[in-house]
Amino acid sequence: MFDLKGRIAVVTGGNGGIGLGMARGLARAGAHVVIAARNTEKSAAAVRELERAGGQGSAVNVDVADEGSVTRLMDSVKTRHGRLDVLINNAGINIRKPVHELSLAEWRQVIDTNLTSAYLCCHAAYPLFKRGGRGKVINIGSMMSIFGASFAPAYAASKGGIVQLTKATAVAWATDNIQVNAVLPGWIDTELTQNARKQVKGLHESVLARTPAGRWGTIDDMEGIAVFLASPASDFVTGTAIPVDGGYAIKG
Repeated sequence: MFDLKGRIAVVTGGNGGIGLGMARGLARAGAHVVIAARNTEKSAAAVRELERAGGQGSAVNVDVADEGSVTRLMDSVKTRHGRLDVLINNAGINIRKPVHELSLAEWRQVIDTNLTSAYLCCHAAYPLFKRGGRGKVINIGSMMSIFGASFAPAYAASKGGIVQLTKATAVAWATDNIQVNAVLPGWIDTELTQNARKQVKGLHESVLARTPAGRWGTIDDMEGIAVFLASPASDFVTGTAIPVDGGYAIKG
């Protein structure tokens, strides 16, 4: 039920952080994972890590906010593998400023990288899913899909949009046997959140105080949910947003 042997998966931003954790889970379950990201050296290192874990991987250089680049990514997957089974829309950035200090260019950069990219990748992947008669899409939201934060207006807007894009796409594609779900990571220890701890005073302490599990998450914590949502185990699960947060979202 959780076997992904022979499946082809694309993970945007899969060369680090949450994306790498998910890619590692898929590779260990038997999938060939295509790391789709901009940093060529970092992507090559990620592929080597997947191979050391006993999996298979390759890398494609892509700008997920550029329609032509995303089209070339999916064309490459079709040419090399002839199919696509799983798409994880994980690529994301944050610019931590309150709304009155955030420029329009910064707003657009975050929205395009985090939200428009998911639309572009879904749009380009659909013909491959349709051709194969099935598909799995996993969109990466955030605790900011649920909560507000003064320092993350564009990021929160993009992650709220991810949840609604997930629901709309799930409804549209259900009869095509394509399941579309979102994962809402809690506070996971990554390069992105390490920078946040430097920029937002008291963040580390407040996260520990609110998280019932009493710790920050790790990218290892993202492997299982990725395998579940990519595998036949979730064939009747679609349009949902699942927190992976150590209980952060339920704490009063």
